Amino acid sequence: MCLAVPGRVLDIEERDGTRMATVDFGGVVKEVCLEYLPDLRVGEYAIVHVGFALQRLDEESAKQTLELFAELGMLQEEFGDAWEMAAAEAGQDVVREAGQ
Repeated sequence: MCLAVPGRVLDIEERDGTRMATVDFGGVVKEVCLEYLPDLRVGEYAIVHVGFALQRLDEESAKQTLELFAELGMLQEEFGDAWEMAAAEAGQDVVREAGQ
């Protein structure tokens, strides 16, 4: 399932003519395209879906949504380690080496 998840903009830069941001989703940091919200600023929150910021969101609503998603395990489902998730689906344990 792909969720639209609220995140806080940490940094904004232009890359190859596209406005991009580093966004924090409750501890998970991802790169996001800001072309749909060209006036979004550092420190503001936005709803993000498949790598695109779609709508500005107030801080309180964003935090409440992130807390609810975390309680339901939806953030792990959305942002979890792809190798661990694939192994779990295959019924295998993932062994991590030190430093990974």
